[in-house]
Amino acid sequence: MPHIIIKLLTGRSDEQKAKIAEDVTQTIMASAQCAEKSVSVTIEDVAPGDWTEKVYKPDILAKADILYKKPGYDPL
Repeated sequence: MPHIIIKLLTGRSDEQKAKIAEDVTQTIMASAQCAEKSVSVTIEDVAPGDWTEKVYKPDILAKADILYKKPGYDPL
């Protein structure tokens, strides 16, 4: 039962978020071989000025050992 948490910079519309959630759901279903009813997706808006403290440090740097796709930027 995958639950996906997506953190995005603020500014996407509800329609864009719905499309992202649908696309991610389809990809997870295919890759993890699970049913759509098993997938849930949350999208969290993050202000640009908060990205380093609220996302980069706790979710990327602190979890490097379980990070499967590293970003191509370093805000530090």
